[in-house]
Amino acid sequence: MMFRIGLVVNPYSGIGGAVGLKGSDGEATRQEALAKGAELKANQRVEQALQLLQPHQSSIQWLTASGAMGADVLQRLEFGSETLYQTPQQSEADDTKAAVSALVESGIDLLVFAGGDGTARDVYAVIGDTLPVVGIPAGVKIHSGVYAVSPKAAGRVLELLVSGQLTTVRHADVMDIDENAFRQGNVRARRYGEMLVPGELEYMQAVKMGGRESDELVLTDIADDVIENMEDDALYIMGSGSTVAALMEQMDLPNTLLGVDAIVNQQLIGSDLTAAQLEALCRDYTKRYLVITLIGGQGHIFGRGNQQLSPAVIKAVGRPNIIVVASKTKLKALEGRPLRVDTGDVELDQALTGFIQVTTGYHDQTMVAVTAVD
Repeated sequence: MMFRIGLVVNPYSGIGGAVGLKGSDGEATRQEALAKGAELKANQRVEQALQLLQPHQSSIQWLTASGAMGADVLQRLEFGSETLYQTPQQSEADDTKAAVSALVESGIDLLVFAGGDGTARDVYAVIGDTLPVVGIPAGVKIHSGVYAVSPKAAGRVLELLVSGQLTTVRHADVMDIDENAFRQGNVRARRYGEMLVPGELEYMQAVKMGGRESDELVLTDIADDVIENMEDDALYIMGSGSTVAALMEQMDLPNTLLGVDAIVNQQLIGSDLTAAQLEALCRDYTKRYLVITLIGGQGHIFGRGNQQLSPAVIKAVGRPNIIVVASKTKLKALEGRPLRVDTGDVELDQALTGFIQVTTGYHDQTMVAVTAVD
């Protein structure tokens, strides 16, 4: 059987993450990210996903857009493809919609797309829930449930489909947030609708849980434990999220809720830092620690919304100095699933796997498994 699969890539997706812009929507944001040295990595993540399909080339007919919106990566993988949309020099959201429209009109069986929540919205605007999709995560914001948990997971879903092992589909939410509010530390998530995705929950991610932790006493206990054990003259990199924000509040320090800050001797020395700035700080201090929490409902501790924590930063800190904080309620919501890492560095991901101690209260830790998503 021959599968007709459409591929659309948002080549600019995710470029704002490592430079601390928390998104890549809009021409001005993209230009700012590029000026700060951001790299286009969306096609690399697509290549990671589609490599798993090389043994199945004879079963797939690829239809795509030209250049960086799809044809380039298929050519690198030596997949034959038919180009149905000509990509302009710089693609925009309207090009994503136009490319999807052209592919749908050609009668594809499945649409594969790479991007973030903005891209998911653009795809949804064209197809609604009329056609199964698989999203390859490449953006800064991945709130939507239409994405696989990692590029390799997307590849595994596709491999199951083309080999006839997976036939059921389910509805998954298309979510997005206001990027301007996001950059001010406010999460204003909105549900735009649903798309059809393969019903393999092991590989497709859950929608993020919204809102702050409700039990303030638990957060205070977690904060007290971490603060009590802080070393003098050591660098503490404070990750994003409300649980880490509770630590900063306990020290009466300003906090970038959806960014990364740095403190020394319980004093703020940097706010909303980029990957490059964090790497420079790591060179200035011999004792380095990283305080992070997990994304509720998904379990990611690296690779979702905190791309400022680059592989170089994580390696400089070292696995023994990573402090994970979370309430037991948040951990129980994972229903036994492990914490996940997706740094983009395969060797580092493997080095981070195993069991890690999570601070869940005052002098209260829980051992939780960590796995590399693939």
